[in-house]
Amino acid sequence: MSDLIEDVEDTVTVAPDGVSEVGAARTGVRRRPLRVALALLASLGVTAVAVAAATGAFGGSDTEGTESGAASGPAKTATVQRTDLTRSDTLDGTLGYGDSTPVQAAGQGVLTWLPSAGDIVKRGQPVYRLNEQEVPLLYGATPLYRTLDVDAEGRDVEVLEKNLAALGYTGFTVDDTYTEGTADAVRDWQEDLGREETGTVGAGDAVVAPGARRVAEVQGTLGGQAGGTVLTWTGTVRTVTVELDVKDEDLVSGDGTKATVKLPDGSTVEAEVSEVGTAVTAAAGTGDGQSSGAAAEPTLPVTLTVDDQQKLGRYQAAPVDVDFEAETRKDVLAVPVEALVALREGGYAVERVTATGSEYLAVDTGLFAGGMVEISGAGVTEGLKVGVPK
Repeated sequence: MSDLIEDVEDTVTVAPDGVSEVGAARTGVRRRPLRVALALLASLGVTAVAVAAATGAFGGSDTEGTESGAASGPAKTATVQRTDLTRSDTLDGTLGYGDSTPVQAAGQGVLTWLPSAGDIVKRGQPVYRLNEQEVPLLYGATPLYRTLDVDAEGRDVEVLEKNLAALGYTGFTVDDTYTEGTADAVRDWQEDLGREETGTVGAGDAVVAPGARRVAEVQGTLGGQAGGTVLTWTGTVRTVTVELDVKDEDLVSGDGTKATVKLPDGSTVEAEVSEVGTAVTAAAGTGDGQSSGAAAEPTLPVTLTVDDQQKLGRYQAAPVDVDFEAETRKDVLAVPVEALVALREGGYAVERVTATGSEYLAVDTGLFAGGMVEISGAGVTEGLKVGVPK
């Protein structure tokens, strides 16, 4: 808010000499206050305020009080309202399934089956077939990177045993040790896969991923040799991603921050921040594909989840608008921003309108949002009538 007030002060036209105090109770030489119109620009509700000062608008001499100085009365009036103010901002987002990752075909042989783009692959289902042998998907965080046999220990063993148990195989304890019971379960699994029943598992016998995957692009060729990237895939749940300027990071308080997503057809769906990445600075391009050497402003990658996936309709990937609520002030007194008067000595006032005339009342400002500004101070009450310029 201090930055916002500084922006206002930087653009106020200096009032003529003789304008210094506010309020009907003060005596002595008075300075006329400046009536200013503040226009909100759309960014975080208010990102800048343009101030146009109209000097001498209320007539009178420098020695007249504030009541006589505004004897002609304001052009129009508004009342002080008790309300809730929310500062928000709308940012560009992208609806999709998140970043895709490649799947490498391990081992040697010919690719004899591949899925199609858009297919969902779940635990135990084939990712591809090599020499007509299925290479299934297992869930976990540690890939199979070695041959597993009796007495092997490690996280990869635990990943294998957890998946065997989830697929219905028994006779072993799920831990990080490969036992004879594990080998027997593996033989049963291999029989179901149509493989040789060795009781051991090699590095290329399965693909490990965090969960079910959606095929994004198939890069392998049926009849082609294994090796290299066979396909790319993503998660199965549609999410919204936003590249948030670091200067706007106050819009996101962390995981759980709420937002509203507007789809291309105009419908909206509620979303929640599930992940905030670290700041990344991209090199600015020169337009010819070469980097100019100048760095762009750093951004934070923000991921939002949508619980009600049905409300996303049939959109698989689309640009969307994301409304973040950065700050909310409940049950505060507020007036239209245009009702503020900038004082030469600093600070702001409103023109209090009464049955007998008007006077200027000093106020403290709070949150600016939606064309309104929070005000407080002595004499500021709900229903108070204040002047607003043309």
